[in-house]
Amino acid sequence: MAEPVQSVNDAAGGRRVVITGLGAVSPVGIGADVFASAVRAGASGTAPIESFDASGFPRRKAGEVLDFEPTDHLKRLDPGQWGRSGLLAAAAARLAVADAGIDEGRLETARAGAIMGTTSGESAVVQALAEQWVAGGLESLDGDLAGQTPASRIANAVSAELRLTGETQTIPTACSASNYALGYAYDLVRSGEADVMLAGGADAVNRLTHAGFYALGAMAEDVPRPFAADRSGIVTGEGGAVLVLETYDSARERGARIYAEILGYAANCDAAHMVHPDAASIAACIRAAHEAAGVDPSQIDYICAHGTGTPTNDSTEVAAAREVFGDRIPPISSIKSMLGHTMGAASGFGAIACCKALEQDFLPPTANVTEPDPDLGEGVDCVPGTGRAARLDIVQNHGFAFGGNNVITILGRVS
Repeated sequence: MAEPVQSVNDAAGGRRVVITGLGAVSPVGIGADVFASAVRAGASGTAPIESFDASGFPRRKAGEVLDFEPTDHLKRLDPGQWGRSGLLAAAAARLAVADAGIDEGRLETARAGAIMGTTSGESAVVQALAEQWVAGGLESLDGDLAGQTPASRIANAVSAELRLTGETQTIPTACSASNYALGYAYDLVRSGEADVMLAGGADAVNRLTHAGFYALGAMAEDVPRPFAADRSGIVTGEGGAVLVLETYDSARERGARIYAEILGYAANCDAAHMVHPDAASIAACIRAAHEAAGVDPSQIDYICAHGTGTPTNDSTEVAAAREVFGDRIPPISSIKSMLGHTMGAASGFGAIACCKALEQDFLPPTANVTEPDPDLGEGVDCVPGTGRAARLDIVQNHGFAFGGNNVITILGRVS
């Protein structure tokens, strides 16, 4: 098992890092407030697929952002020159900056950059090129479209739209990528290498990802219902999730609203199996995240789970939590029950949900659950149905990916 990579939040010190802006372009709504209201209500964002012809699949649902029009949000990017994932990321970034109340002119001259996570990169672009190839062969390919394929363009879209000149990277560690991005951006701000960072993730619904999860036997029969006795798998989803990170001192100086402080994070990779998660490795990552954040398991008030809704993931995630928390597992819920699995954006949306839960004093729910799985054992509260009022001070956000790539971030209330 690989040794966990811990953040720089340790005895050596460093600058306090807080989250002051949230941007959500999601299947349940656009904008952080709309997103939070939908999540709290247990709203469903999954529906029959519209972005490609899914008639050949027995499973035909996804969490798509059906009301997304790039020109409603973007000022500089030409939507015709960028892929859907990049446009989702750039739009979410614009929303996050507006939410943070940071002057764009200040951002252009600051040490500010963008770290974005993804699973499939510009998958919708690749899908369009594949369709051109099938229809007319190599000579039929659109060269301009081919130029949109690099996954690096997802983070590039954010920096180009906002004229950021700092470090700009796309992290392709799949379903844990947004948490990786948050951790990396946190380290840059905490260490003094950057003053403001935008971090999160983006992915678009596409045929390849849908077909891949169906071939794995991991696709839900109807809707995602993590932790339920009758759960049957995932529903693919899409979206852009971006958070603004800056120093605590900077936020206080400009009178910004602070959603949460990033207390620490940890990452590891067990590489034990291509698709099956490993409970011992996840438990090790949880312990390392607690150590990095300087917290005890008893202080965690809520876990925003990876919670895909597959029988294996949910049981493994609960088993790992039980290794660390014993019989006192905090409330643990999955917003994938509402969004579908948004791939590289998933833990970014999880972080946004955590920030809103801290701000508004509620537990995000696991929708679509009528009977929690009794095989998960006693003491598992998945907050079934709709959100529940609760005072939260410290929350834990999970992001796991194939190959055993695990990243956990710890966020805390700033009093």
